[in-house]
Amino acid sequence: MTETIPAARTVAPTAASPSAKPTRIRYFILALLLIATILNYVDRTNLGIAAPFLSKDLGLDKAQMGQIFAAFSLTYAFALVPGGIIADVLGSRIAYAFALTTWSIATLTQGFANGFNMLFGSRLAIGALESPAFPANARAVTMWFPTGERGFATSVYITGQYIGTPLFAGLLLWLANDFGWRSVFFTTGFGGLALGLAWYFLYRDPLDHPAANAAEIDEIRAGGGLVGKKERDAFEWRKAIKLLTYRPVLAICLGKYCNNSILIFFTTWFMTYLVEARHMTMIKVGIFQALPFLGATAGILLAGFFSDFFIRRGYSMSAARKAPLIIGTVLASSIVLVNFVESDVVVIAVLTVSFFAQGVASSSWAAVSEIAPRQYIGLTSGVTSLAANLAGITTPILIGYILHYTGEFYWALNIMGGVCLIGAFSYSFLLGPLYRIEMD
Repeated sequence: MTETIPAARTVAPTAASPSAKPTRIRYFILALLLIATILNYVDRTNLGIAAPFLSKDLGLDKAQMGQIFAAFSLTYAFALVPGGIIADVLGSRIAYAFALTTWSIATLTQGFANGFNMLFGSRLAIGALESPAFPANARAVTMWFPTGERGFATSVYITGQYIGTPLFAGLLLWLANDFGWRSVFFTTGFGGLALGLAWYFLYRDPLDHPAANAAEIDEIRAGGGLVGKKERDAFEWRKAIKLLTYRPVLAICLGKYCNNSILIFFTTWFMTYLVEARHMTMIKVGIFQALPFLGATAGILLAGFFSDFFIRRGYSMSAARKAPLIIGTVLASSIVLVNFVESDVVVIAVLTVSFFAQGVASSSWAAVSEIAPRQYIGLTSGVTSLAANLAGITTPILIGYILHYTGEFYWALNIMGGVCLIGAFSYSFLLGPLYRIEMD
């Protein structure tokens, strides 16, 4: 199918002038994606920040908290495929605005919870309603950025899942301590409603954006960006199922699941680990909790930068995109070392290195953008993200039950280290060369 280019855009004066300077609206779009992703993860992790307070107030034990932590991923993981379809059909503008608004309303309901059932139900709702977000991110980046910039652009918005906690954890801890844990959910919920409205008015796809000139559109297209409006293929489940038969898709699914186990630990049980297993004061927690997240932020940015750098220097796209995945998942397994050190400073150093490596391996989103069929970018993102977020179901429940029966994090951390090595195996030996999948 051919791209349909609006006539006004093809005859614009800027397109006729060889010296026309391209606009850089795509970097404004990237800033929007980053802000939306920050809020996305703040609304996932705000429960972890409030957990020490609300668990005491509502009388919830570790096994119950593990189930509540897992509730988000229980619906999020299985809604990602429909969420990807929604992103493909409605486009990033409508899909993201809808998701932001509705999950923020569900976030607000947590502030009214009076026990296990309401908290569990609210987390189920948030998981389902956030599902179009990352497929919409992947779709937007694939449309707005040429191949040589796509790895770094992907890394920038993915940093949102790491920098939200160090940026806002102190504020949210202060709110929970001084104004009660319910204020955490009210604050983040109302913030999301405002951002949903802003997204709707500010985001457009490339050919629809009034501030993107023809020179920028041509630059993106020439570099491999899928800027065009295409006639939409009718969705067929047969093709969605066929997607799962491709080796690169399955290998990335396994690798993302393994790598995401580390992220889930940090977004659920990390605060509890510092307070209860390491007996740190709230002042220490406030200082130390930010360091692993800053490490992960550095990891994803460096991975994206060097991946694009090596592509521009003539290295194969496969090698440049796969190297961070393998290196990151191997190094992330270093989390097991915290079981053998006593010093709080060394513990945080080890956790920072492990989370840095997890950030490096999170550049798998760029690999997804490279292999996804043109008409199923959102769907491919949804399928691979579903696999990653199965870890959000298994990891918090597993840790919760281990703590309930042993009272220690020892075996939980050892298991996560082993899972990371399985991810490294998948990226090293199962993935194979990366290529754009063509589906009839």
